[in-house]
Amino acid sequence: MTRGRFITLEGGEGVGKSTNLQFIKQLLEERGIPFVLTREPGGTGIAEKIRGILLERQEESLTEQAELLLVFAARAQHIQQVILPALQQGQWVVCDRFTDATYAYQGGGRNMNLQTIAWLENTVQGSLRPDLTFVFDAPIEIGMQRAKHRGELDRFETEQLAFFERVRQAYLQRAATDLQRYKIIDASLPLHEVQRQLRSELAGL
Repeated sequence: MTRGRFITLEGGEGVGKSTNLQFIKQLLEERGIPFVLTREPGGTGIAEKIRGILLERQEESLTEQAELLLVFAARAQHIQQVILPALQQGQWVVCDRFTDATYAYQGGGRNMNLQTIAWLENTVQGSLRPDLTFVFDAPIEIGMQRAKHRGELDRFETEQLAFFERVRQAYLQRAATDLQRYKIIDASLPLHEVQRQLRSELAGL
């Protein structure tokens, strides 16, 4: 059986990943391609509980190292329970965030050691990497304005603008290292233009 494709959607806050995840779902349905939609952190019962710890504002502050380890704990569960089984069955997996988010948020935003992240990535994932990663990019002010309209901000969304600028730059730097896997999508454009870009890039797969 042919292995399924693994597609990830990345980007900062308010860049439209959730909306475009549904657009990709529609495209796959039109083509009759079996798929799984999922997200990180999360995707399984245990991983969703970890997501709650990571995103909810709590009385006890979460240390940066604990945050990083929790992200990979959730990812380990997600990979073994959802992602690998689906890919092995020939299904496509479309995931809202994956390890690039860790490099961007913990590595870029928190200035954590990239070698530590890489070691955890290799330990938890082995050779698993996305086949295609869409990086939705927009000026920070635009993304944060959109995020504020979604309701109460989570623990990450309350960070300072400088944090999000570091996140954005980390994404762009990673995208520049592999132009085959990463496709930068200008998320500041009107939605129909964004989706035209997505349709064009997915046609290649």
